[in-house]
Amino acid sequence: MKKAIHILQHLRIPFSFFLLPVYIFALGISPNIGADRIILTFVILHFLIYPASNAYNSYFDKDKGSIGLLKNPPPVTKGLYYTSLIFDFIGIAFAWLISMEFALLVFIYGLASKAYSHPGIRLKKYPLLGWVVAGFFQGVFTFYMAYVGINDFSWEIALKWKVILPGLLTSAFLWGSYPMTQIYQHDEDSERGDHTLSIWLGIKGTFLFTLIAFLLATLGFEYYFLNFHTEKMAIAFLAFMAPTVLYFLIWFGLVNRNLKFANFAWTMGLNVISALCLNAFFIYFFLEISHIGQL
Repeated sequence: MKKAIHILQHLRIPFSFFLLPVYIFALGISPNIGADRIILTFVILHFLIYPASNAYNSYFDKDKGSIGLLKNPPPVTKGLYYTSLIFDFIGIAFAWLISMEFALLVFIYGLASKAYSHPGIRLKKYPLLGWVVAGFFQGVFTFYMAYVGINDFSWEIALKWKVILPGLLTSAFLWGSYPMTQIYQHDEDSERGDHTLSIWLGIKGTFLFTLIAFLLATLGFEYYFLNFHTEKMAIAFLAFMAPTVLYFLIWFGLVNRNLKFANFAWTMGLNVISALCLNAFFIYFFLEISHIGQL
């Protein structure tokens, strides 16, 4: 029973909330939505594929210190490894119910997530390559994957600039935020030989990098909303993101005084407030674009 609980903890299903904005954004620009595909795609990604990735990474990382949403991670067992593969298999099988194209994209995503932590490849130990791959697959690739699943479109129909551009913007945000998720793990990552981008940048360098990356990503989103949607949406995006910016600047100020503030609690705080703001905005975006709120 205890092992089953530990496996459930390592699946970190609530962590999927942090990746939910990508799905809602893809939903917001989808022209061919149906309730069955919306629900099935959501369940496949957030309750099967993402937890499978979390479990697989936990098994090979064997973290002793805090990781996403687990301040004191329990020990890992071989059962966790098999559970991750079972979740992947079920996710791919369900994805096939929508289309072969969607199932293949889900399969490719699973391979990329495994390459990040598997000791034979372990992209995590390469600061730039690991950063690029993680941001690409959790951003534009996931956006495209969700779009294909939600709309039941072929790859050719979905491979349009109006889909790829917003997908790239999600990657831009993830490339900016990703080093921040590593900022409290420098000691443990170094012990394993994982030279993450945050270690390479240093603590204060990570904050400066994220600040610049967020600024560039925000400019990209403003360009997108002004050119593809409305000025109202561009202003709304800035308003919704204001709490995240304020939290980040307060935290940066504290870290400048004392590096001990670059810890798990503050990192999770940034993740939570950022996810809340982004999810709220993209729900608003979806309701405005789809006009559901006017029905």
